[in-house]
Amino acid sequence: MKLHKPGVLTLTATAAIGALLITSCSSPTGTDSSGNNDGLVLADGYELGGYNPVAGFGAAGEAKMYDGLVRLTGGTGMPGFEPSLAAEMPTANADATVWTVKLRDGVTFSDGSTFDAADVVATYKAILDPASASEARSSYDMISDVVAVDDSTVEFRLAYSYAPLLTKMLIGMVPSESLVTPGLAAESPLNTAPVGTGPYTLVDLSPDRAVFEANENYWDGAPEIKKLTLLYVPDDNTRAQRMVSGEIDGTNLPPLLANTFSGKDNMSVTAHQSADWRGLSLPTNNPVAGDKAVRMALNLAANRQSMIDNVLGGHGRVAATPIPEVYGDSYNPNATFAYDPTQAERILTEAGWIEGADGIRSKDGQRAQFTIMYNSVDTVRRDLAQAFASDALAVGIEVDLEALSWDRIDPRINQDSTLLGGGDEPFDPDTQAYDALNSKYIAPGIGSIYDNASDYSNPAVDAGLEVGRRSLDQATRDAAYRDVQQAYVEDPGFVILVFLDHTYVSKDSDWQMSGPVLEPHSHGVTWGPWWSLQTWARGQ
Repeated sequence: MKLHKPGVLTLTATAAIGALLITSCSSPTGTDSSGNNDGLVLADGYELGGYNPVAGFGAAGEAKMYDGLVRLTGGTGMPGFEPSLAAEMPTANADATVWTVKLRDGVTFSDGSTFDAADVVATYKAILDPASASEARSSYDMISDVVAVDDSTVEFRLAYSYAPLLTKMLIGMVPSESLVTPGLAAESPLNTAPVGTGPYTLVDLSPDRAVFEANENYWDGAPEIKKLTLLYVPDDNTRAQRMVSGEIDGTNLPPLLANTFSGKDNMSVTAHQSADWRGLSLPTNNPVAGDKAVRMALNLAANRQSMIDNVLGGHGRVAATPIPEVYGDSYNPNATFAYDPTQAERILTEAGWIEGADGIRSKDGQRAQFTIMYNSVDTVRRDLAQAFASDALAVGIEVDLEALSWDRIDPRINQDSTLLGGGDEPFDPDTQAYDALNSKYIAPGIGSIYDNASDYSNPAVDAGLEVGRRSLDQATRDAAYRDVQQAYVEDPGFVILVFLDHTYVSKDSDWQMSGPVLEPHSHGVTWGPWWSLQTWARGQ
């Protein structure tokens, strides 16, 4: 649930970029740096490489070098699924414990080898193999076995009924030959030399540049965008400046900086809805953040709408739980927190947190003070943390802020609060909420250290998550998730603040695009307007 990368943005830098835009907006070229009008150059705040599905790359279906068994259909609201490497939609038995997938014929990998059932079996077994040490492993633990019935048919055999298995079929397939020798997924050659069936192939990779070319033998037709160059530019301001100078065709930017491009000739600002949340962990064993009264009070003290207006530039939605409104009948509109600092103060006082002479509360000698850590190069997290600290101080709780690298945050994740993000696989309520709230992730070694980073435990929440995960009746699932949200807001373990709209800037062009898709936590340039660039066609 980590976001890496974006650089520091100051108000001075924002103003300077705005002034530069007034005088320097370039006309759209639709070209890459070599002058090829069938190519795109995009700058990303995310590091390049790490292109191995076994390690979890592309779990939400965004990988350009790989195909999953199914893919997203896009559109507003919750996306649907359609066959990709599957020849038709997968089918389940009566209790959804066995899923059968018929595979597409005539598909080849970028190394020329033929795709078949053995590759599907090898990919999933490698993800589940402890020797791979894949961070994605716990996300697939409903799969007990994957069996090749024949060369073009695969069976997924599950440990329990699991209705949303299609969400686990978005991840890319790799050739079985690349997985013959078990080993750490993080050290696999696939990280820098991916072999997939997807619409693009990687032809060059350096720390700051990746070049992809269209797969002319792609089973779904060769893309019209023939070349894609990704540049790693970690600093937000630098990406914006390169956009202004015409060096690049598009980039991801924080919302306030993206807004400086609004209304500029030949450029578009795009904001895509996501289920990507930002919030604060409140570790249970922290003497302040783990106190139930403090947790409730902080949820009431947080002025979420102000954060959306002033930190996100209007590009976001108020959050209370990890479940957004886009989930339809699974969403509980009553499971919210009002902005009510007066009630927050009342709760604290009644629980014995008494205000001192300096305005900071204490209880039994414990000062109401704790630390929030945030990634030092993420400006949105920084600004949200600062806004929250101000809200907390207003009700007598002092919050210290520490800007740290992730490797310095990790050892302290269970003792200090962290400004987190979530929603890695947002295409079902199960994959959105289970890892964030289930108490099973308190145990060491289960999932990522960022799963349930508060060490939150609520039997009613756990029970509802299990019903939602295992039930095959949609009405039952919907009711279970509504109950989860209600139980959570009565006993919160985090302060979930906002759902982001991901913001991007691009040159205008005559390419016909496919429209938006609900985006996950990741929001580099593999998403945004470019999430389905392999389907783009020249306008008429």
